[in-house]
Amino acid sequence: MGLDGPPEVDRDGVPVAAAPFLTHLAVEKGRSDLTLRAYRQDLRRYAAFLADRGLEVDGVGEDDVQDFVTELRAGGLATSSVIRVAGTVRSLHRFLAAEGLAPADPTAAIETPRRPSALPRALSEQQVEALLDAVGSACELPTGDATADAANLRDRALLELLYSSGIRVSEACGLRFGDLDVDSAFARVLGKRSKERLVPIGRPALSALADYLDRGRPVLLGERPADRDAADAVFLGLRGRRLGRQAAWGVIRRWATAAGLTAEISPHVLRHSCATHLLDHGADIRTVQELLGHASVSTTQIYTRVATDRLLQAYRDAHPRARARSTSGAAS
Repeated sequence: MGLDGPPEVDRDGVPVAAAPFLTHLAVEKGRSDLTLRAYRQDLRRYAAFLADRGLEVDGVGEDDVQDFVTELRAGGLATSSVIRVAGTVRSLHRFLAAEGLAPADPTAAIETPRRPSALPRALSEQQVEALLDAVGSACELPTGDATADAANLRDRALLELLYSSGIRVSEACGLRFGDLDVDSAFARVLGKRSKERLVPIGRPALSALADYLDRGRPVLLGERPADRDAADAVFLGLRGRRLGRQAAWGVIRRWATAAGLTAEISPHVLRHSCATHLLDHGADIRTVQELLGHASVSTTQIYTRVATDRLLQAYRDAHPRARARSTSGAAS
């Protein structure tokens, strides 16, 4: 190394200079064979780029790395693949510089490509109404099967609460009787990192909860609690034990299907919908942050993008001057 020219490569086309790096990954980091093959594949791509420029690995500059990333993007490579390859190159140069095998790390001042933040999926207000109407209608039409009817009451209470308060599915499943303050219309939830917060409960959710606790939960509980945890759990499964997160996810998917919602429904869909609709109707972002239990307001700000996108789409759909003028209109 040290002289400009195409990098010396092994029989697989991987730069020989990368051998200590790969050994470090295999021996000291314990990377799997599959992971090492992925690293070698990325380094073959990098070696081909360096060969075109007549560069050795230790002769690479910051501009060369920037150009390599640009070439990856221009080549139609998926964003996730660009991020992975760029990460491999950064790790290689960082290792060589730290071990004294290269004079400097040309990637030190380069910002690693990042995966675009995915906007959370949120249902429209009409879709939420359809979801809640579907389970509400089922509660108004008893089947005669006591367990099935009790489960419907539970499902309505769960869905109403999730949308009303924006709490996580896991937080709802973890609720205990002592966490509900029906008189004040608040619930105390235990969030991430065991951080407690109070969340308000809307009137429809309070009504659904009261109905479930009065007529549904005793049926699911049976003559005696399945265990001590079940005796204090608000939401129970069909076997009388605390409702689990996966079962709660199944509740959401079941009623989404019943409501004719064809989009993929995630466990967080009602939480996302609650936050988005609050912002749609003018709620302060700090209030939404506190409601959702986000440690940083930057996490909550992603919902402002959702709300803005929805506002922009509504404007484009409804405002006569937001659309291109027709040919006939232009000519008249």
